[in-house]
Amino acid sequence: QVQLADSGGGSVQAGGSLRLSCAGSGYTYRNYCMGWFRQAPGKQREGVATINTDGRTVYRDSVKGRFTISLDNGKNILYLQMNSLKPEDTAMYYCAADFPQWDLCGFSRSFGYWGQGTQVTVSS
Repeated sequence: QVQLADSGGGSVQAGGSLRLSCAGSGYTYRNYCMGWFRQAPGKQREGVATINTDGRTVYRDSVKGRFTISLDNGKNILYLQMNSLKPEDTAMYYCAADFPQWDLCGFSRSFGYWGQGTQVTVSS
């Protein structure tokens, strides 16, 4: 049974940093697509960044240059390093994973597995 456990959220002031982690378990696939999504109150969920096991990444324009997604394939851990945080980054952040067509790893693809979410709050 595939499980994703995301963590690392918290409250920081604008300009601060946080690193989110997502530990995956229950699968033995060598290739997959993983990503981070976020949802603020009253807004739709949006993609933040994705990465596949080829190392290809996709970023939302508003986080380019500030956020870095990375994958420790050996440990099945996904990270999101968030620097220069802004109040508009405040949201619940979710990690996601999927295995079919792992090379097609953008925001518009479907993800079958999701973490429980970790809250990020950035104050001005």
